[in-house]
Amino acid sequence: MTKRNILVTGPPRCGKSTLIEKVVSGIDRPVTGFFTREIKEEGRRVGFSINTLDGREGILAHQNIGGQFSVGKYRVNLEDIEVIAVPSMIPARKEEIVVIDEIGKMECFSPLFRETLIRVLNLPNWIIGSIAQKGAPFSQRIKKRGDVMVIEITPQNRDIELHKILELFKIKHRKS
Repeated sequence: MTKRNILVTGPPRCGKSTLIEKVVSGIDRPVTGFFTREIKEEGRRVGFSINTLDGREGILAHQNIGGQFSVGKYRVNLEDIEVIAVPSMIPARKEEIVVIDEIGKMECFSPLFRETLIRVLNLPNWIIGSIAQKGAPFSQRIKKRGDVMVIEITPQNRDIELHKILELFKIKHRKS
């Protein structure tokens, strides 16, 4: 089975999102999907945003919002996950690469996110994403799929892994 779903993992702040951004800027294929970013106020992290590759923005989680689910001091915003992040994961055509940053505890509170993720992983499209290093059983099952390549990222190996991933996409592009 071809491993066309590339998921990077590693400890917090090791450079997973930065690596994915560099992959996206280094490939010449159409992309769709989203990134998550820290929201800071006066130098302090107060939440996380969802930023789609087509320019939409929303709140993933914030310490000053309400919500049914929380991770630490952050309350999760299921509505923005489902209205902004989820639609961005659905490719319009088969040559589009799907970016999912990230498959983490906050995102996985949404049943729609989990269902859409499984559907997208089953498509012929290539995926580049990040996934929690440790995590719920759902994340662990995703990592064990036969079509998923999990790459462990550290500050020491992230540049080497970047070049390997870019090579994979060049090879995949020629085969598509």
